[in-house]
Amino acid sequence: MIRSELVQKLMDENPHLTQSDVERVISTIFEEIITTMSNGDRVELRGFGAFSVKK
Repeated sequence: MIRSELVQKLMDENPHLTQSDVERVISTIFEEIITTMSNGDRVELRGFGAFSVKK
């Protein structure tokens, strides 16, 4: 799945949200994951997975 497909899926499931709203939410989530991992911390999304930087 690519980003645009994710945006469309979320819009389909949440018709009260605009495309701009969905894109903003996705961007915020990704930015927080990137920032956290850039600081060397681990990201855990329960029921989905965990992300960490390997050195």
